[in-house]
Amino acid sequence: MNFEMLTQAVGELEDEKALELLKEFVATNPSEEEANKAVAACQKGMALVGDLFESGEYFVGDLIFAGELLTEAIDILKPVLGSGEAKKVGSMVIATVHGDLHDIGKNIFKSMAEAAGFEVYDLGIDTPAQAFIDKVKETNAQIVGMSGVLTLALESMKDTVEEIKEAGLRDDVKIIIGGNPVTKEACDHIGADAFTTNAAEGVKIIQGWSA
Repeated sequence: MNFEMLTQAVGELEDEKALELLKEFVATNPSEEEANKAVAACQKGMALVGDLFESGEYFVGDLIFAGELLTEAIDILKPVLGSGEAKKVGSMVIATVHGDLHDIGKNIFKSMAEAAGFEVYDLGIDTPAQAFIDKVKETNAQIVGMSGVLTLALESMKDTVEEIKEAGLRDDVKIIIGGNPVTKEACDHIGADAFTTNAAEGVKIIQGWSA
């Protein structure tokens, strides 16, 4: 298996080529270690996609497409990944906050975070603070991601952080917020650990937390 070729195919969004390479690879009955190398090669390809998005060569549609390609790639590899899952680097709860119904940015971030090896629990849109708290308690997730596009989402984010504090969980989790209205000032006001308006950058931040 030429892993560099696979990375390149994913990075260039050549879905047919990438999936064909993977099917041929699986047919050779590879070891679990080899299969994990294939996953890593796909993840490197996703990192390239993120870089090309940041530099303006790729657009939102390309990110969505890359996320779907990665899901298909992992599905092909599942039978040879031993337990059926690649090793998870961390877990996070994400949702669009109460009062906001936008989810495209959240969904792109989710697919890219999963591609980077995170277990992601997605609570959907218009999510009350208590739902975040319940899910963190249930899963012991280390990271909370809050998304919002409307300006009013900033207050919902602040309220959610306050309630996470009151629940005694603030010291156990890192909080990242994302969406159009978030800024350094908003991040400080809300009490989050980090902010991003770019899914690829957001994934780099959470990777730094989990390293």
